[in-house]
Amino acid sequence: MKKLVNDPLLVVEEMIEGLLFADSRLTRIDGHNVVLRRDHREFAQSGKVALVSGGGAGHEPAHAGYVGEGMLTAAVVGAVFTSPSVDAVLAAIRAVAGPSGVLLIIKNYTGDRLNFSLAAEIARSEGIATDMVIVRDDVALDEDSAVGARGIAGTVLVHKIAGAAAAAGLPLAEVRAQAAAAADAVVSMGLGLGSCIVPAAGKCGFELGPDEVEFGLGIHGESGARRGPVASADAMIDPLLDRLIERADLQPSDCVALLVNNLGGTAVQELSIVARRALVRLRESGVAVRASLIGSYLTALEMPGVSISLMKLDKRRLKWLLAPCSAGAWTAPTEPATGLQAVSLPAESGAAGPPGPGWSERDGDRFAKAVKSVCASLGAAEPELTELDSTVGDGDMGISLARGARAIEEWLPRLDASRPSAALREISDILRRSLGGTSGPLYAAFVLRAGNELGQWPDPARSDAWAAAFRAGCDAVRDLGGGEAGDRTMLDALIPAAAAIERASGQGDSVDALLEAAIGAADAGVEATRTMAPRLGRSAYVGGRAVGHVDPGARAVAIWLRAIAAAL
Repeated sequence: MKKLVNDPLLVVEEMIEGLLFADSRLTRIDGHNVVLRRDHREFAQSGKVALVSGGGAGHEPAHAGYVGEGMLTAAVVGAVFTSPSVDAVLAAIRAVAGPSGVLLIIKNYTGDRLNFSLAAEIARSEGIATDMVIVRDDVALDEDSAVGARGIAGTVLVHKIAGAAAAAGLPLAEVRAQAAAAADAVVSMGLGLGSCIVPAAGKCGFELGPDEVEFGLGIHGESGARRGPVASADAMIDPLLDRLIERADLQPSDCVALLVNNLGGTAVQELSIVARRALVRLRESGVAVRASLIGSYLTALEMPGVSISLMKLDKRRLKWLLAPCSAGAWTAPTEPATGLQAVSLPAESGAAGPPGPGWSERDGDRFAKAVKSVCASLGAAEPELTELDSTVGDGDMGISLARGARAIEEWLPRLDASRPSAALREISDILRRSLGGTSGPLYAAFVLRAGNELGQWPDPARSDAWAAAFRAGCDAVRDLGGGEAGDRTMLDALIPAAAAIERASGQGDSVDALLEAAIGAADAGVEATRTMAPRLGRSAYVGGRAVGHVDPGARAVAIWLRAIAAAL
């Protein structure tokens, strides 16, 4: 089990300590895992209803993260996935109770219902006005059991509505009515790509195959409604949306809030992809999404997956959802756009700078053939370069160079190969836009400066013109990246190749001999990187582990030099 914990049995206590150290607005009840607003005594006498929620830990930032002005007054935290005790709940009620009373908001789980209900009964016997709302927003399973639907991420929206109603000074009965109406208005359903590990147990709650997804799982790792094959995001999200739209009985005139909730282990970019699909589907259904929330609101430890909640809105509920709130974990909703907005820029007029001298049609055809050969070689080398870069870097070089090559191939029919200086500047523009990463600016600079240098020569077909252009490109990479030979970068192939081209050109060697010398020098430079300790680039982060492997950037140079030779 890999987790950032000390003692698995003290996870909750140390988590709460960290939360309190980080936020001076919070405190706790001595002897209980109850998080309170630090001003709870003043609040108790303010004439406003106090809100208490809670449940087992493992759902962070729920519930302690929602303690604050405009939301909860206290949160009672049990052990991981375990309901807190009656005494802890009762201690919270006593701490925050004022003349206006206390409303408990809980999720529909047997342990929570029993412990919070008994604590409420004891509090009422002590003269504390106490009421309770139970959230049952999970629509994954048919309600054919005595316990009914589970409470999941939609509970957070109920907290917010109730918190705003309490902050507005409504009496207990009305705050309860508004919270109950919000609970009735929200539906949720989850999707899991894997399980999670309870620290005290040290193992997964259930197992999913590498190609399986669980639809409708619970937030404690309970199995869901069914399993299916992993597919595209849209294909997996659509069944959830179908179920939610049906169970909420949404009509084209309805307004809703959308909550896309991270179950714990899902990348932020994936949440946005899910939100994209949900917003498109709802728009297609004629449903107006007036507020969207995307992030980690109620999790299941590190479970990879997502849940979607939809809450029907009226004007009052929307106002309370958008009302100010100081709870540390609450992120205010955003207003969705009615469509994708983009700013149009003036069309580029082509490669900047003078066009430079032209050359023969035959030379232009050979140039285009060489460019096409380079593109094909980088596409074919994608697996090799990806494997090399995965060993010593971040694994994106093969993919990036192949992407740039494809972009150039698509432009080739429009490339003006009759003027090589301008053509190289066009290619630089394409690389700048399409390549990305570290390679993008370096290759764009190499080709740009080579093109500019070539434009200074009256006859661009001369070998010494290309030798000067290649050297200028190397200098551009060195100037931009700050590297030198021996740093274990693409320069370890470029610099020796440039020197070899200059020597061969100065001796009047043929194009074949010139390219052969360049390839030999580049190959030697590539092999030399095998014993070099990296100083620059992503390889520098892996240090000595890179030794024994050639640098992928240098290897890419050798690949495209060979492609040029093969074409010519």
